[in-house]
Amino acid sequence: MRVRLSDLTSAAAVQAALDEYEKLGKSAFLQKYGFKEARSYLVRNPKTQGVADSKAIAGAALAHQYPGHGGLSAAEFSGGANTVQRALERLGFEVITATSDRVANSDWSEAEVAATVADYLAMLMAELSGQVVNKSAHRRALLSKLNERSESAVEFKHANISAAMLELGLPYIKGYQPRSNFQRDALLREIEVQISQHPRFDKVVADAVAREAIELEREDFAAVKEPAPERQLEVREPLPWRQPRAFKRDYLEREAANSSLGRAGEDFVVRFERWRLLQLGLAQLAEKVEHVAVTKGDGLGYDILSFDLSGERRYIEVKTTAFGKRTPFFVSSNEVEFARSESDRFRLYRVFDFREEPRFFELAGRIESNCSLDPHSFKASLL
Repeated sequence: MRVRLSDLTSAAAVQAALDEYEKLGKSAFLQKYGFKEARSYLVRNPKTQGVADSKAIAGAALAHQYPGHGGLSAAEFSGGANTVQRALERLGFEVITATSDRVANSDWSEAEVAATVADYLAMLMAELSGQVVNKSAHRRALLSKLNERSESAVEFKHANISAAMLELGLPYIKGYQPRSNFQRDALLREIEVQISQHPRFDKVVADAVAREAIELEREDFAAVKEPAPERQLEVREPLPWRQPRAFKRDYLEREAANSSLGRAGEDFVVRFERWRLLQLGLAQLAEKVEHVAVTKGDGLGYDILSFDLSGERRYIEVKTTAFGKRTPFFVSSNEVEFARSESDRFRLYRVFDFREEPRFFELAGRIESNCSLDPHSFKASLL
C-alpha cells in the first residue's frame, strides 16, 4: 500500500509517534526513520509539553497508523506550513516555528536568565510536590518578561537549565531533557543564587528524595525497557583547574541512600527478569532468579542473579531514581571492580521515573565503558 501525507488522519498515531520520540530520544528516532534535524517547524507533545521535529513525526505517524507500512521517508514528501504543519494542526497538535541554535541560544540578559530560572524552579518544586504543572501557561507568562524570544528559544533554555541542574547535582523537570549548555557560568551562578535564597526549595527536594517507595505488583513488563541514552561527548581541550564552588547540595546522594527506593527498584527488576525468562519459555531458569542483595547481602558487587537465553549467569546491579533518565547515579569501587572482572556477564540496570511510570535501560560490561566516572570520595588512611 502506498500512503501519502494526506492519508494521515489519526491523532492517536501522531501521539504514538511523539511518545516514541520521547522514548527513543531525538537522535535515535531521526536515525530510525531517516530524517535530519528540523530547521523550521516543531510539534509540541501535549503530554509532556516537549517539542519534536514535525516532519519526522508526520512520517513516523503514518507507520503507526498503517502498521507494517513503515511510514514516509524524508525524501517522499515535503515539509512546511502548507503540508506538515497543516496536517498536524488539523489533528489538533500545536506546531511552532523553530529558531536556529544560534538565535535560540544567543546571549540572554541577566534579567532574562533570572526570570527563566525562577520560573523553572517554580515548576520543578510543583512537580516534586506532586502537582500537575501547566508548562504552556508558564511559558506564555514567561515570554512577556523576555526580549522577543520565541517559544522554541524558551524550550532550548529550559533544556540548558536542565543540564546545569544535573551539573550541580540537582533533579530536573521531566519533559525538558538536558541539552548542552550555553552561557554555562551565568546559568550555574543564577541557579545557585536563587536556590540559596529560596525559603522552601531545600525542604521540597529533601522530602521528595526521602519519600518511601513501594513496588506495585504488575503482570506485563513489555514496555518498561528503553534504549540507553546517548552519551553527550565533546572533543575539547582540558579545562584548567578552578576553585570549587561553595554551593553544595547532595540531593542525588540522599536519594541514592533511600533504602526503600533502592529495594523497590530491585524488586521491580527481579519481577522483570522472571517475566523475561518466562516469555522465552525458560520457566525453570525464571524460578532460579535470585535477589542476592537480600539473600546474601549487599557486598557482592551486584544485586540480582539472573540468566541469559543459553543459561549463562547474568549479574545485575540495579540503580533506581524517581527522577529523569539522565540523572547521574553512584557506583562503589567494589561494583566497578566486579563489573571489570565479570564484564561479559555484568549488567547495570538504571531504573528511572520510578514513582510515576518506572522504566529502565541496560548497560552491559564495564561501567567505565558506558559512563564517565568522576572521583567522588577517597578513603584516607594513616597506615
